[in-house]
Amino acid sequence: MNMALRFVDLDTCPPQPWRNGGGRTRELLAWPRAAEWTLRVSVARIENSGPFSAFPGIGRHFAVLQGRGVVLELPDGARTRRLTLGPADEPIAFDGEAAPMCHLIDGPTEDLNLMVRRDAGRASLRRAREGDAIVGRTRWRGLFASGTSEVDLGERRTTLRAGTLAWSDDDQASSWRLSGGGPAWFLTLED
Repeated sequence: MNMALRFVDLDTCPPQPWRNGGGRTRELLAWPRAAEWTLRVSVARIENSGPFSAFPGIGRHFAVLQGRGVVLELPDGARTRRLTLGPADEPIAFDGEAAPMCHLIDGPTEDLNLMVRRDAGRASLRRAREGDAIVGRTRWRGLFASGTSEVDLGERRTTLRAGTLAWSDDDQASSWRLSGGGPAWFLTLED
């Protein structure tokens, strides 16, 4: 499926309350179809400490966008890993079946989530710093700007306002480069 460059504004995505009452999620994209997604991008507001939902067969990527952050307790065999994550930390990846316990550090926290079916390919979520790029072919690519960002999307320079996801599932090989602003995150799915 080839598709032109697309943009999604977070402000147009209605918040959906979590079943456990711990927060709200705004889904930016469920690709290729909402009912049978391979890849899902969302921004969540965690309002209360509690367990994440389990997503068997899904790889999860998680980055803190705003707030003081969280402490995640990730099951790791017979033990539990404790990770403290704030807005300055790199994203983490974990098995969606793990359903870690999440403790808020000091009040609500907003986070970026990339979820991908395990059999779909290799996914990544990484912080984009000025000059960083996605180079070469990808099955799917995106850039989420949590702050106003200048981005070179192929030959086109674009200003993305805060809360914008730019994405494409065109298998073109042009580079995407963060030329200024931010913070921003690159998201990719490769075969």
